[in-house]
Amino acid sequence: MNAANKLTMLRVAAIPVFIVLLYQDFPHHLWAALAVFILASITDFVDGYVARHYHLVTDFGKFMDPLADKLLVMSAMVWFVEAGWMPAWAFFIVIARELAVTGLRLIAVEQGRVIAAGWSGKVKTASTMIGICLVLAFPVEPLISICVVVILVTTVYSGVEYFYKNRDVLLSGDL
Repeated sequence: MNAANKLTMLRVAAIPVFIVLLYQDFPHHLWAALAVFILASITDFVDGYVARHYHLVTDFGKFMDPLADKLLVMSAMVWFVEAGWMPAWAFFIVIARELAVTGLRLIAVEQGRVIAAGWSGKVKTASTMIGICLVLAFPVEPLISICVVVILVTTVYSGVEYFYKNRDVLLSGDL
C-alpha cells in the first residue's frame, strides 16, 4: 500500500474516533471531535497531492478516497440531524446528490468515460468541510443555519452542473 492510500486509510480509521467523540459528554468534546475532523480533512488534500505528485494514483485510491470523504462528511451530518442542527430533508438532499453523481460516474465508466471532479465539486467539498468545522467550533444560531444553507447551495449547484456538463452520458442510446 503506497503513501497516498495509507493517508486515505488513516482518514477511514479516524471516522469512528470522530463519531465516538461527538457522542461523548465531557467538557470540550466537540473541540476534540473537531480536531479529529480537521486532521482527517487534511489527509484528503494531502493524499490527493501525494498521489498525483509522486504518480501513486491507484484504482484502490480512486475508489476509496471519495468513499472516505463521503463517510467522514456524512457521519458529521447524521450527528447534526440528531442534534437538531440540520433538518433531515437537507441531509437527504446531500445524500441524493452524492448517490446521483456516483451513479452518473458509473454510467460514464460503462461508456468508457471518466468524469473527473469539477471545480464546483471541489468548492462543494471545501465549503462542506469548512461548514462542518464552523458548526462544531461555534454551535450557535444563525451560524449553524448559514452553514447548512451554504452546504445545500453548493451541493445542489455542483450536482446540477455535473449532470448538465455530462448530459450526453444520459442521452446515449444505451439507457
